[in-house]
Amino acid sequence: MTPAERLDSWKEIAAFLGRGERTVKRWGVDRGLPVHRVPGGGRSAVFAYRGELTDWLRGQKAVGVEAVEPEASAPGLRGEPVDSVQPAVGSQAETKWDRRKGFWIALIVVAIGLAIWAPYRFRSWRAPVAGPHRSSDPAAQDLYLKGRYFWERRTPADLKMAIDYFTQAIVEDPGDAKAYVGLADSYNLLREFGAMSPSEAYPRALAAAQRAVELDDNSAEAHESLAFTTFWWTWKAATAEREFKRALQLNPNLAQAHHWYATYLMAVHRHEEALREITTAQNLDPASPAILADKAYLLWRLGRHDEAVSQLKQLETSVPSFSSTYYYLGIIHWEQGAYAEAIADRARLARMRQDDAGLAIEKASAEGFAAGGLPGLLKSELPVQKQLADQAKGSAYYVAWIYAALGERDSALAYLQIAFDRREAGLLTGDPPIPSLQNDPVYRSLTAQVASLLAQ
Repeated sequence: MTPAERLDSWKEIAAFLGRGERTVKRWGVDRGLPVHRVPGGGRSAVFAYRGELTDWLRGQKAVGVEAVEPEASAPGLRGEPVDSVQPAVGSQAETKWDRRKGFWIALIVVAIGLAIWAPYRFRSWRAPVAGPHRSSDPAAQDLYLKGRYFWERRTPADLKMAIDYFTQAIVEDPGDAKAYVGLADSYNLLREFGAMSPSEAYPRALAAAQRAVELDDNSAEAHESLAFTTFWWTWKAATAEREFKRALQLNPNLAQAHHWYATYLMAVHRHEEALREITTAQNLDPASPAILADKAYLLWRLGRHDEAVSQLKQLETSVPSFSSTYYYLGIIHWEQGAYAEAIADRARLARMRQDDAGLAIEKASAEGFAAGGLPGLLKSELPVQKQLADQAKGSAYYVAWIYAALGERDSALAYLQIAFDRREAGLLTGDPPIPSLQNDPVYRSLTAQVASLLAQ
């Protein structure tokens, strides 16, 4: 299935069928509508495939259930009249069997969602799993490997495909921990690559990682994923570090554990330790562009600027499709005062990640910079950034940074509070820094609260 064939909410499914959301939800319960639950996504996180829905409609008509026919103008059927939808091939008995099979598949997916969501919401209700389970199911293994293939490609569309494959692997074998790890890793990167907000992605990642650890406490990958999400979502740094160390104790040669532990250490400003960890990760996986890009940024933070830029330029040439290179080049050019280059880097990043909001921001930045230099850039960018932050689609921390740069203290502090409530990474790492507020009592109170969480 391609991402274009998938519908990612009840609203999209209802529009495809030309009915209201309440109606299609009812059909999902009593008529076997082929709607799948996203593991860890809660009751409302669903998706469906256009082809499966069309087949279901044909099956309903074949057995004489006229009430579920879509309106002739249903958007998902491209205006195709109902009469043109042919009955499914085969007998009524076969059609009824297909419906029953679809119902049971949907029921299994719901059970998976509950299995990983319930421990997150109601952890004390669940009995511990007796021991690790490793799948011997060839179909589940094949689906898992396909998921990892798309996960490695690291584009929004590929990450969504990865989630599809990991979900199918879980349906095939609900006891296989590594499929839950893949699901957690995919949600973590969907957040990073701008395809899902942190408040949507992180709870799903955390639930999946917790389930993976429950299924196999000796899985280094499961502890690594749990560590990553624990730090970036709950800000409990001490707990996260214990999970990283547990992962590395279980498998000292796990490159991704060294890599993600390095990014954690960089975030808490333990840069020399971070360099040792990411160098180990690079030695274990020398071809990884993600490791090379993060190491280049760490070198920049350590003041080794020429090495950092050289490594990013090499990566730009060798792996031009890797978008994080331009994210880091944008930061470096900005700190160098090369604002036009920084705008160009960020615009390229937005195009590569299919980020319309990012493109709108950089368009405003370019226009403002051309008209009035850096002050013009900030004033032009602010309303776009503010609108996105107000809609929970952008960074409240960055809005606060702009307000502080423009000398608007009260507005800056208001958005810093929003950033804290949303657990935004900018406030966690203090990047970019806001030096004008360092001695402000409200700002110091917020940073003290961050420090308190980090100690947990």
